[in-house]
Amino acid sequence: PDMPGYEVQENEKSSENIKVPAAWLIDHCGFKGYRMGDAGVHKKHALVLVNYGNATGTDIVKLAKIILKAVEDTFGILLEPEVTIIE
Repeated sequence: PDMPGYEVQENEKSSENIKVPAAWLIDHCGFKGYRMGDAGVHKKHALVLVNYGNATGTDIVKLAKIILKAVEDTFGILLEPEVTIIE
């Protein structure tokens, strides 16, 4: 019940939708400040993935996928990355 959100309309023909901040979802799954080796989530900004030294691109992508799955499993919301990931 305390999940923030705001109504948006993508176009005139669509029904209203609710947007939920991804950072809030990630934070409430316990990932803010989380580290998996040298790949981690920034301690103040849940949307920022960090390489703390020797993480590979694969390590960062693996962490991102873990976060996406946790959010979907917890809230039933599928987040879509805003960046293009080339594997």
